Amino acid sequence: SGNYYNQGEIRKKELEQSCFLLGIPASDVTIVDHRDLPDNPAVEWDTQLLAAFVLKHIEANNINMVVTFDAGGVSGHANHISLHTALRYSVLYASLNATLWWCQVLVLESVNLFRKYMSVLDVPISCLLPRDALFILTEEETEQARRAMRCHRSQLLWFRHLYMLFSRYMVINSLRLL
Repeated sequence: SGNYYNQGEIRKKELEQSCFLLGIPASDVTIVDHRDLPDNPAVEWDTQLLAAFVLKHIEANNINMVVTFDAGGVSGHANHISLHTALRYSVLYASLNATLWWCQVLVLESVNLFRKYMSVLDVPISCLLPRDALFILTEEETEQARRAMRCHRSQLLWFRHLYMLFSRYMVINSLRLL
Protein backbone atom coordinates (compact mmCIF):
# COMPACT_ATOMS: atom_id res chain seq x y z
CA SER A 1 0.00 0.00 0.00
CA GLY A 2 3.04 2.29 -0.12
CA ASN A 3 3.37 2.57 3.65
CA TYR A 4 7.18 2.81 3.90
CA TYR A 5 7.00 6.27 5.46
CA ASN A 6 3.65 5.55 7.17
CA GLN A 7 1.89 7.28 4.29
CA GLY A 8 -0.05 4.30 2.97
CA GLU A 9 -3.46 5.97 3.01
CA ILE A 10 -2.11 9.13 1.37
CA ARG A 11 -0.28 7.12 -1.30
CA LYS A 12 -3.38 5.05 -2.07
CA LYS A 13 -5.32 8.24 -2.76
CA GLU A 14 -2.47 9.63 -4.83
CA LEU A 15 -2.37 6.46 -6.91
CA GLU A 16 -6.11 6.64 -7.56
CA GLN A 17 -5.79 10.33 -8.57
CA SER A 18 -2.91 9.52 -10.90
CA CYS A 19 -4.79 6.61 -12.49
CA PHE A 20 -7.92 8.75 -12.91
CA LEU A 21 -5.84 11.37 -14.72
CA LEU A 22 -4.55 8.61 -17.02
CA GLY A 23 -8.09 7.40 -17.71
CA ILE A 24 -7.95 4.35 -15.45
CA PRO A 25 -11.08 4.05 -13.31
CA ALA A 26 -10.69 3.33 -9.59
CA SER A 27 -12.56 0.05 -10.12
CA ASP A 28 -9.59 -1.14 -12.22
CA VAL A 29 -7.02 -0.32 -9.52
CA THR A 30 -6.06 -3.09 -7.12
CA ILE A 31 -3.92 -2.28 -4.11
CA VAL A 32 -2.41 -5.24 -2.30
CA ASP A 33 -1.88 -4.56 1.38
CA HIS A 34 -0.21 -7.65 2.83
CA ARG A 35 2.08 -7.70 5.86
CA ASP A 36 4.53 -10.03 4.09
CA LEU A 37 4.83 -7.63 1.14
CA PRO A 38 6.00 -4.41 2.82
CA ASP A 39 6.73 -1.25 0.87
CA ASN A 40 10.47 -1.06 1.48
CA PRO A 41 13.21 -0.42 -1.11
CA ALA A 42 15.53 -2.85 0.69
CA VAL A 43 13.10 -5.79 1.18
CA GLU A 44 12.84 -8.61 -1.33
CA TRP A 45 9.34 -10.04 -1.39
CA ASP A 46 8.57 -13.75 -1.25
CA THR A 47 8.46 -14.92 -4.88
CA GLN A 48 5.79 -17.59 -4.48
CA LEU A 49 3.47 -15.39 -2.41
CA LEU A 50 3.73 -12.49 -4.84
CA ALA A 51 3.38 -14.80 -7.84
CA ALA A 52 0.18 -16.22 -6.33
CA PHE A 53 -1.27 -12.69 -6.03
CA VAL A 54 -0.24 -11.83 -9.58
CA LEU A 55 -1.55 -15.05 -11.11
CA LYS A 56 -4.85 -14.76 -9.28
CA HIS A 57 -5.28 -11.17 -10.47
CA ILE A 58 -4.36 -12.03 -14.08
CA GLU A 59 -6.75 -14.97 -14.19
CA ALA A 60 -9.62 -13.17 -12.40
CA ASN A 61 -9.42 -10.22 -14.78
CA ASN A 62 -8.56 -12.13 -17.97
CA ILE A 63 -5.47 -9.96 -18.47
CA ASN A 64 -3.57 -10.64 -21.68
CA MET A 65 -0.52 -8.42 -21.14
CA VAL A 66 1.53 -7.42 -18.11
CA VAL A 67 4.26 -4.78 -18.08
CA THR A 68 6.73 -4.98 -15.22
CA PHE A 69 10.31 -4.20 -14.28
CA ASP A 70 13.32 -6.14 -15.47
CA ALA A 71 15.84 -7.82 -13.17
CA GLY A 72 17.44 -4.43 -12.44
CA GLY A 73 14.18 -2.90 -11.26
CA VAL A 74 15.07 0.31 -13.19
CA SER A 75 16.41 1.87 -9.97
CA GLY A 76 17.58 -1.20 -8.05
CA HIS A 77 14.50 -1.04 -5.78
CA ALA A 78 14.17 -4.49 -4.17
CA ASN A 79 10.34 -4.45 -4.40
CA HIS A 80 10.56 -3.71 -8.15
CA ILE A 81 13.06 -6.53 -8.63
CA SER A 82 10.77 -8.84 -6.65
CA LEU A 83 7.95 -8.11 -9.10
CA HIS A 84 10.18 -9.18 -11.98
CA THR A 85 11.22 -12.34 -10.15
CA ALA A 86 7.59 -13.21 -9.36
CA LEU A 87 6.48 -12.65 -12.96
CA ARG A 88 9.39 -14.73 -14.27
CA TYR A 89 8.41 -17.47 -11.83
CA SER A 90 4.75 -17.12 -12.87
CA VAL A 91 5.58 -17.41 -16.56
CA LEU A 92 7.64 -20.55 -15.89
CA TYR A 93 4.87 -21.97 -13.70
CA ALA A 94 2.25 -21.03 -16.29
CA SER A 95 4.18 -22.65 -19.13
CA LEU A 96 4.39 -25.86 -17.12
CA ASN A 97 0.72 -25.77 -16.13
CA ALA A 98 -0.83 -23.90 -19.10
CA THR A 99 -2.56 -21.37 -16.83
CA LEU A 100 -1.20 -18.20 -18.50
CA TRP A 101 -0.60 -19.22 -22.07
CA TRP A 102 -2.65 -16.23 -23.28
CA CYS A 103 -0.74 -13.59 -21.30
CA GLN A 104 2.38 -11.82 -22.56
CA VAL A 105 4.81 -10.28 -20.09
CA LEU A 106 6.92 -7.31 -21.11
CA VAL A 107 9.74 -6.03 -18.93
CA LEU A 108 10.91 -2.43 -18.86
CA GLU A 109 14.59 -2.23 -19.74
CA SER A 110 16.89 -0.82 -17.06
CA VAL A 111 19.56 1.39 -18.59
CA ASN A 112 22.76 2.83 -17.17
CA LEU A 113 22.71 6.11 -15.27
CA PHE A 114 24.04 8.12 -18.22
CA ARG A 115 21.30 6.93 -20.59
CA LYS A 116 18.67 7.15 -17.86
CA TYR A 117 19.05 10.93 -17.67
CA MET A 118 19.54 11.75 -21.36
CA SER A 119 15.80 12.29 -21.90
CA VAL A 120 14.98 12.55 -25.63
CA LEU A 121 18.65 12.36 -26.55
CA ASP A 122 18.39 8.62 -25.88
CA VAL A 123 15.96 8.12 -28.80
CA PRO A 124 18.64 7.27 -31.41
CA ILE A 125 20.35 4.81 -29.06
CA SER A 126 17.04 3.18 -28.12
CA CYS A 127 16.06 2.87 -31.78
CA LEU A 128 19.32 1.14 -32.67
CA LEU A 129 19.42 -1.37 -29.82
CA PRO A 130 17.47 -4.64 -29.88
CA ARG A 131 14.13 -4.69 -28.06
CA ASP A 132 10.68 -6.19 -28.51
CA ALA A 133 8.74 -2.95 -28.04
CA LEU A 134 9.67 0.71 -28.00
CA PHE A 135 7.38 3.50 -26.83
CA ILE A 136 8.28 7.10 -27.56
CA LEU A 137 5.75 9.49 -26.09
CA THR A 138 4.56 12.61 -27.82
CA GLU A 139 4.98 15.96 -26.10
CA GLU A 140 1.32 15.81 -25.02
CA GLU A 141 1.70 12.27 -23.64
CA THR A 142 4.87 13.26 -21.78
CA GLU A 143 3.06 16.18 -20.17
CA GLN A 144 0.20 13.85 -19.18
CA ALA A 145 2.75 11.51 -17.57
CA ARG A 146 4.23 14.46 -15.67
CA ARG A 147 0.76 15.51 -14.44
CA ALA A 148 0.17 11.92 -13.30
CA MET A 149 3.51 11.90 -11.45
CA ARG A 150 2.62 15.19 -9.75
CA CYS A 151 -0.39 13.44 -8.20
CA HIS A 152 2.12 11.53 -6.05
CA ARG A 153 2.88 14.59 -3.90
CA SER A 154 4.12 12.55 -0.95
CA GLN A 155 6.91 11.13 -3.11
CA LEU A 156 7.91 14.27 -5.00
CA LEU A 157 11.24 14.93 -3.38
CA TRP A 158 13.71 17.26 -5.11
CA PHE A 159 15.38 14.47 -7.11
CA ARG A 160 12.06 13.29 -8.54
CA HIS A 161 11.50 16.74 -10.01
CA LEU A 162 14.86 16.31 -11.77
CA TYR A 163 13.73 12.83 -12.81
CA MET A 164 10.60 14.28 -14.44
CA LEU A 165 12.73 16.76 -16.38
CA PHE A 166 15.59 14.55 -17.50
CA SER A 167 14.67 10.86 -17.29
CA ARG A 168 14.32 8.99 -20.54
CA TYR A 169 11.54 6.96 -18.87
CA MET A 170 9.30 10.02 -19.04
CA VAL A 171 9.64 9.91 -22.84
CA ILE A 172 11.15 6.58 -23.94
CA ASN A 173 10.46 3.07 -22.75
CA SER A 174 12.08 0.02 -24.31
CA LEU A 175 10.72 -3.39 -23.36
CA ARG A 176 11.54 -7.03 -23.88
CA LEU A 177 9.33 -10.09 -23.77
CA LEU A 178 9.93 -12.19 -20.68
